Amino acid sequence: MTGGATLSAAHVLGESARQWPDAVALVADGTRLGYGALWQDALRHAAALHGQGIGPGDRVALLLSNTARFPKAYYGVLAAGATVVPVNALLRTAEITYILRHSGARALLCEGSLLPEGEPAARAAGVPLLTTAAPGRSPSLDELAAQSTPLDAAVPRAPDDIAVVLYTSGTTGRPKGVMISHLNLVLNIDTTMLAPFAMRPDDVVLGCLPLFHTFGQVCVMGTGLRAGARLVLMPRFDAHAALDLMTAERCTVLMGVPTMYVALLQAVRDGGRRPALDRAYCGGSALPARVLEDFEAVFGCPVHEGYGLTEASPCVAYNHPGRPRVPGTVGHPIRGVEVRIARPGTAERIEALAAGETGEIVVRGHNVMAGYLDDPAATRAAVVDGWLRTGDLGVLDEDGRLTVVDRTKDTIVRGGYNVYPREVEDLLAAHPAVAQSAVVGVPDPRLGQEVCAVVVPRPGSAPDGRLAADIIAWSRQRIAAYKYPRRVEFVTALPLGPSGKVLRRLLAEEFAGAPPATDAP
Repeated sequence: MTGGATLSAAHVLGESARQWPDAVALVADGTRLGYGALWQDALRHAAALHGQGIGPGDRVALLLSNTARFPKAYYGVLAAGATVVPVNALLRTAEITYILRHSGARALLCEGSLLPEGEPAARAAGVPLLTTAAPGRSPSLDELAAQSTPLDAAVPRAPDDIAVVLYTSGTTGRPKGVMISHLNLVLNIDTTMLAPFAMRPDDVVLGCLPLFHTFGQVCVMGTGLRAGARLVLMPRFDAHAALDLMTAERCTVLMGVPTMYVALLQAVRDGGRRPALDRAYCGGSALPARVLEDFEAVFGCPVHEGYGLTEASPCVAYNHPGRPRVPGTVGHPIRGVEVRIARPGTAERIEALAAGETGEIVVRGHNVMAGYLDDPAATRAAVVDGWLRTGDLGVLDEDGRLTVVDRTKDTIVRGGYNVYPREVEDLLAAHPAVAQSAVVGVPDPRLGQEVCAVVVPRPGSAPDGRLAADIIAWSRQRIAAYKYPRRVEFVTALPLGPSGKVLRRLLAEEFAGAPPATDAP
């Protein structure tokens, strides 16, 4: 790259390594790693990737869990000038294969424990496989990085070059690749580091959110490392273990989804230790006011609720420290971001509504994605006159405080993860006993919502508990763990609208208060 402005998201880590080389950056895998050492590891990974022919503009998929290997590889890919494609570690082979093909990944870096799903996906997609934490497997990026001389510096990138492609799904069920530029990523991290997260070098942050997800990746890892804070990683969230870890490491900051807050409260009731937290942040879905109040009373720290989405890099609004917090709201927009409420149904224009009126949340600012990968039609539909149409309903009060009224139509939010009914229905269509199905969310006291499949069985199939259990077990083997239906209800026909579209809303209402016919763990 010659001339012009440069801005690499790799310097989120690089700048902190320059300022605090000896400070502890990571507590993970039973070890402590300083900022200088972490950055050198990232630069070695970048050099190893160059040795594999990967450079600026190439896309590298990461199938990794919450260990020190994630930030090493993530910032290594960025330092090499390439684009990171994080892959949800809960996905199955067919789902991973689709992402590898659609993204045009030049390589898949896969952790040893995830090879049973990742290796056949790479083979099916024709993508070279690099392993990590997989002794005896070759080629190993661990070995290649250890043998490489670190790059002198990160490869320069232009602000509008793509840093990350994050896969999400629309209600059509087909995952879309959200392109996040270096400018998107750096500004969202720099902005939210100051407010609402108020990160400082003396903060200790619990990393219990998955780093492959935008919340954990940007809000926890990104802002924490940018501020010179200490990131304490958990491979998998467990409430009792989290309490012990936060107490032992003297964590000051917690970020999580509502189900984590519920579980932590229960763990304390069961005798778990209470860490001395300074502040906590909640996103992903609405936190019940009672849970917020109980958490603040038990842990003695404020809980700040916020709102964001992958297409917004991800933060849009938060209850900021120093401002009055109103439970049930997500506060004010972050700096440099505008939020309006638009009249729903006006696809080709943004028609703003007055304060107090409910409509679609639209967003404009440095956080709006560069677009959907290889999907200009979807991009044009999502970004209108510079405004990102979120598809979520909300309302702004006179003070500019945002309340999210509902999630995207039909989307199920199970334990902080979005589940898209069409994707599950497409899977169920392949079951030999399913004639038709509609997937809806039903209330769940622990997870917020549970996935319920309403099924019209094929003739000759008995709509009983045995068939329901078979459908659940069959689905569990073919789709990510958070997506498969734990509950199956049988009907003779699905309710249809005038156009023949299944009216999921009626089914959700019908089974919301009904005792489950089948309920699996």
